[in-house]
Amino acid sequence: MRLSVAGNTDVGLKRSHNEDAFLLLQEEHLYCVADGMGGHASGEVASRIAVEEMAEFYQLTGRDDEATWPFKEDRSRSYEENRLLTGVRLANLRIYERAQSDERLKGMGTTLVCLHVTRKGLALVGHVGDSRAYLYRQGVLTQLTEDHSLLNDYIRAKRLTTEEIQAFPHKNVIVRALGMKSSVQVDLLQQELQDGDVLLLCCDGLSGMIPDARIAEIIRGSRGDLKRANQTLIDAANEAGGVDNITSVLVQHHAA
Repeated sequence: MRLSVAGNTDVGLKRSHNEDAFLLLQEEHLYCVADGMGGHASGEVASRIAVEEMAEFYQLTGRDDEATWPFKEDRSRSYEENRLLTGVRLANLRIYERAQSDERLKGMGTTLVCLHVTRKGLALVGHVGDSRAYLYRQGVLTQLTEDHSLLNDYIRAKRLTTEEIQAFPHKNVIVRALGMKSSVQVDLLQQELQDGDVLLLCCDGLSGMIPDARIAEIIRGSRGDLKRANQTLIDAANEAGGVDNITSVLVQHHAA
C-alpha cells in the first residue's frame, strides 16, 4: 500500500486571520483538518491544539505499544478504532482545559475530521462538527461524514426544500465541537479502500462554497496530481466568494 498526499490552507478573501489547521503525519498515515472558532484568535489556538495533540498521541503510540492511554478502550472496537477515538477525545480535553485556564480563550472550540489509513488499506474517519470527509471513486464523489450542524438537524427533522435550505439563517451553527465540554461524542466510520480512491478532508469554507459536482470535476481533471487538485479547490472556493478560511487535504490510495 502507498499513499499520495497533499494539503493546504488559505485565509480566504473576507477574514483577517486563519483559524484552520491541518495535519499530514505521513509516518502514521494520519491526516486531519480542524476549523477553529471563538474569535479574537482563540479559534486558531483550538485548531492548533487539536492537530498537535493528534500528532503527539499517534507518534507516542506508534513508537511504544505499551504506552498508557488516557481513556479506557472500548472492547467492542478494534485497536485502531480505539486509537483514533482516544486521540480525538484527548484533543478535546486539552482544548477544554486550556480554555478553562485562560480567560481570553474561554468558549473556544474547533471542528475536527481525521483520517487514519491502516496497513490493510482500511480508512478510519473520526469527526466532530461540520468539517467533512469525502470519498472520490471512479468519477463519483460521496460524502462520508454527516455534519453536526443545526442546519443538518433541521434537514433530518423537517425535510427542508432546496429553497428553504438556501434561505436557512443559521447555516454556520454547529451542535458539536471539540472544547465545549470535558468529554465529546465522536462519530467514527470505516471505508474499505480500492486502488485509486481519493479521500478529501475539508472545512466548510470549501464544502460550503463549491457544489459536490464541482469538487468531483476538479479532482477528476487533476488526473492524479493532488497538489494541483488541492490548489484548484482552494482557488474555486475563493472565486465563489472566499467568505471563510479554506482548508483541503487530499489522500490517494494506491493498492500496490
